[in-house]
Amino acid sequence: MTLTAPLPQGSPLLIASDIDGTLINSAGRVTERQRAIVHRLIDAGHYFALVTGRPHRWIKVILDQVRVNAPCVTSNGAVTLDVGSGTLLEAHELSPEVMRDVVARSREALADLGGMATAVERVGDPERLFDAGDYVLTPEFVSTWDEPDYTIVEEAELLSKPALKLVMRNDALTSAQMYERVARVVDPALAYVTYSMSAGLLEVSLPTVNKGAAVARVAERLGVAQENTIAFGDMANDIEMLRWAGCGVAMGNAAEVVKKAADVVTLSHDDDGQARVLEQLL
Repeated sequence: MTLTAPLPQGSPLLIASDIDGTLINSAGRVTERQRAIVHRLIDAGHYFALVTGRPHRWIKVILDQVRVNAPCVTSNGAVTLDVGSGTLLEAHELSPEVMRDVVARSREALADLGGMATAVERVGDPERLFDAGDYVLTPEFVSTWDEPDYTIVEEAELLSKPALKLVMRNDALTSAQMYERVARVVDPALAYVTYSMSAGLLEVSLPTVNKGAAVARVAERLGVAQENTIAFGDMANDIEMLRWAGCGVAMGNAAEVVKKAADVVTLSHDDDGQARVLEQLL
């Protein structure tokens, strides 16, 4: 483990954790060691929150494995919800006009590399946040996950309504390769572009929407000072959160750009890297 800053020692602490590549191992499970230290910290009066690029309907499987006692953030910061009551606290949506502009600029930037296909995430039924959502994709979109509940429409219809997140896909490129082209042409004052996996997929939100901004609002809700926050992540969409937190921890399996943004680099998600840091907080 490499530390370039001390771990926070205040009370209560807010622990903000990414899910994939961070909290769970390669088998998609929270290990017993990880679960035990999270529960000990909660019992000691600290807060533990999930902060993920996943849509809200995909966190139930994680909540079944580990206790959470703080508002959780999904869709890279576009949604904040109270997991205890299943109540939607915040939802930040892109307008159709912005999405059409981003798509046009991005498609032109990727034209010589095969272009791209599009999808969007919407809130869906606010009364069924954990088991319903509105995932809409175009016929050309090649999904990177097994998603049984989706709607296929033509792009004009897809871009006609506000959305939490716009997803752009080119399965022949890596996400970093797509980002290099697209980030040059999308005005950061118009939209925020990031990625949370390597498989040729970019995620677009409002410019004010990112994990760091969302965790800052969660900390304010809970009355936790910035210096008493610690955040864990592994991908580019975690960078703002790691930089904002009093202590940002990159996983050993994190991309190099993420490690450079962190105060601490721990072991990988398959080596209980997060648990090893959390154990030092008690």
